[in-house]
Amino acid sequence: MKGLSDFDLLTLADVAKLLHCSKAHVCKAVAGRVRGCPPIPAVSLGRRKLVHRETFVSWIEANEQPASGDLISAPPVRVAGKRA
Repeated sequence: MKGLSDFDLLTLADVAKLLHCSKAHVCKAVAGRVRGCPPIPAVSLGRRKLVHRETFVSWIEANEQPASGDLISAPPVRVAGKRA
């Protein structure tokens, strides 16, 4: 069993700061209302939602992918020349 020192909970405002988005967007993500994004696991205490830091880190790692969904490649090479 974990001790109280290992019991690290984040508020939705804390999660929003870490993700650089609004608290409203985090609320939608926790509720599973963000398309293409699995719900963020949270603990409910009445109307309040809390997220275990360890679970949140695991959620991020499980959902990491390049922005386009493809592997990052080198940008196309432009050839300098006169336009026709």
